[in-house]
Amino acid sequence: MAYKFEIFKDKAGEFRVRFRASNGEVMFSSEGYAAKASAKNMIESIKKNAPDADVVDESAG
Repeated sequence: MAYKFEIFKDKAGEFRVRFRASNGEVMFSSEGYAAKASAKNMIESIKKNAPDADVVDESAG
């Protein structure tokens, strides 16, 4: 199984996105969106912009 984005509807009827690793583990999930198109736009934004994203360590210590 490869990495994948999954669009699903939550109990409140909002569209959310999960990102699953190749072992099936959920690596992250999104906020809720009223429109499926907004969830799809979020996926495209991550695909386009994530390679250049900074990593900021805000942990103490």
